[in-house]
Amino acid sequence: QVHVEESGGGLVQSGGSLRLACATSGFVLKYYTVGWFRQAPGKEREVVSCISSHDDTPDYADSVKGRFTVSREQNTVYLQMNSLKPEDTAIYYCAVPSTPILVFSQCRQATRYEYWGQGTQVTVSS
Repeated sequence: QVHVEESGGGLVQSGGSLRLACATSGFVLKYYTVGWFRQAPGKEREVVSCISSHDDTPDYADSVKGRFTVSREQNTVYLQMNSLKPEDTAIYYCAVPSTPILVFSQCRQATRYEYWGQGTQVTVSS
């Protein structure tokens, strides 16, 4: 059975850093794109980043570009978050599609993903 679980969230001050981890099981992760999304209260879920199934090529939302870095190692995908801002406060989710994403631009679409973690809370205080 496919399982996805995020960890590493917490409370940090503005300018601080956190490293989130997305641990997966039940499939061969290297064949799948992995997406990071976040959702703040009252807002739609939005893409943060996605990493391709080959060459670990990442894509980033403009709001986090230059501050966040995604990497993949075996069955775990990491989201390194630096220079955190209060507007980064949200529940962060990782997600895996049920079928490989062949058109990489689709990685930014939440509807493309089938398996989601429970989310991990990131709170950035000013």
